Amino acid sequence: MSGAQERPLRADAARNRAKVLDVATEVFTTRGVGVPTEEIARAAGVGVGTLFRHFPTKEALLEAVMVRRLEAMAAMTAQLADRADPAEPAEALFACFRLVVEQSAGKNEFARALAAAGVDVHAALRAPTGEIQARLAALLSRAQRGGQIRPDLGLPELLALLVGTGTTLEQLGGDPAARERIFDVVFDGLRPR
Repeated sequence: MSGAQERPLRADAARNRAKVLDVATEVFTTRGVGVPTEEIARAAGVGVGTLFRHFPTKEALLEAVMVRRLEAMAAMTAQLADRADPAEPAEALFACFRLVVEQSAGKNEFARALAAAGVDVHAALRAPTGEIQARLAALLSRAQRGGQIRPDLGLPELLALLVGTGTTLEQLGGDPAARERIFDVVFDGLRPR
């Protein structure tokens, strides 16, 4: 990072950066990563120069949106874990599982666009991904100790199920009843026999 980027942003610059990130998050998530940066700047009510001052390339903006989404997801999983009923750790695990799957919609498109531009996506997302995985591991362990989740399931298998469920739901489209059936089947499979 350059010295200029390490200094705290002025209040108006911080507001502009936040506006751009808010709009970019919404636009990229709903319309895809192909939306031009000029359109994002216009929708955020800032000039293209302002957008590029904060995010010198479209890839930098995409990366910032992905990091922000994962940081928000990490915070939400922490809240779910902290509020979990100690008698029902499996329900907290299921809530976190559902949250991660639902919040991951479109993540693959972001990752492909960044990888194509030569961005090391895994390095950029390492910290928030690690936080999410740590929460899931703790909830999994608590639920297994409580006899609510099958004991032969490890974190790698749980993560594979997350990815697979997310991919399946992306292919499924918007049928809410089918989405719920898939979650029911996955959660039933996680319970002990």
